[in-house]
Amino acid sequence: MKHVGKTLIAAAAGLLMATSSHAQEGITDVSVTFAQVAALEGPAAELGLKMRAGIQAAFEEVNAEGGVYGRKLMLESFDDGYEPDKSAAQVTAAIESGKYIGFIGPVGTPTTLVTQPIATEAGMPFIGAFTGAGFLRDASHGNIFNIRASYDAETEAWMQHLVDEEGLTDIAILYQDDGFGYVGLAGVEAALERRGMSLVASGTYTRNTLEVEEALETIKAANPQAVVMVGAYAPIAAFIKQARAQDFNPTFVNISFVGSMSLLRELGPDGEGVIVSQVVPFPLNGSIKAVADYQQALIKQGMGADLGFVSLEGYLVGRYAIEALRNAGPRVTRERFLNAMNNVSLVDLGDFRLQFGEGDNQGSDEVYLTRITGIGSFEALGAAGQ
Repeated sequence: MKHVGKTLIAAAAGLLMATSSHAQEGITDVSVTFAQVAALEGPAAELGLKMRAGIQAAFEEVNAEGGVYGRKLMLESFDDGYEPDKSAAQVTAAIESGKYIGFIGPVGTPTTLVTQPIATEAGMPFIGAFTGAGFLRDASHGNIFNIRASYDAETEAWMQHLVDEEGLTDIAILYQDDGFGYVGLAGVEAALERRGMSLVASGTYTRNTLEVEEALETIKAANPQAVVMVGAYAPIAAFIKQARAQDFNPTFVNISFVGSMSLLRELGPDGEGVIVSQVVPFPLNGSIKAVADYQQALIKQGMGADLGFVSLEGYLVGRYAIEALRNAGPRVTRERFLNAMNNVSLVDLGDFRLQFGEGDNQGSDEVYLTRITGIGSFEALGAAGQ
């Protein structure tokens, strides 16, 4: 009996250690918890908040059905103000807490540039970043998984429209003076160089400010036919509104990171004709099953006001994480979760497919060009897959 008792005690101790170990990875018998580090306050806050809304909607959708193998999915979000130093501190604290299986829905190039290496060193999944920066497309790290097309694909789609289709020759750029802006600038310059062209002017602004006056003066002096823009919605809106006030009306083209619905709202009547490239379908196109599911999920959670391109991207990111958890099996660990993501080749989210492969950690290559209409909505200009 003593031997049996010792055996039972040892078994119980082993089970307790295993449960404790998994809990330190954000996994318990009843839940799996993810961390999001993103802008929740400041000029880029709506990007982080909308990504959060979409991820939460996907999680609550599966939780209502009992979760994944009986585990409810939880999301805890931490504000980094779209500042790299604060983002690094938040990511480090989340890792040291041992409360999370991985990171999901981070926002921004300058922030992920410093946080991705921290997460990679810790072996933490880094899922669905809201940025098309090229350094996140390095699949050799083994922990980075992207949903969206790259910024290079977006800038190439711009030039296909502006130069190849519209025949424009004089292109200028406004970009944020940091890693995000530099990535966009490099993509634009490369796309133009492939066509034997170069920028006629460039202007910059400082992250988390609205100081665009000097850039506007420089760009306006070159009288470009189009101004392509790599920035967040608040300073971009300020630039366009000031340009309109000065009767400077080239074609304005924006990258998906801008936050389309926020830009639409900020611009008001000054938005007509502004082009924005997107990396997800129209969020009101219910003929696509993934979009119809997204609409229903947000509305069911009382988040109908959050419908838009950014929250749709967040929802798709959440759905991808859910599929990976299912593939990891009922005895999930962080390692098994990572293996599941690294070994998946096709994820069908409902008429929106994510295709991965060896050395390819980016699920979608689709770029959709949209334009703001005179009645304050978006219309399609077509799609280009790169």
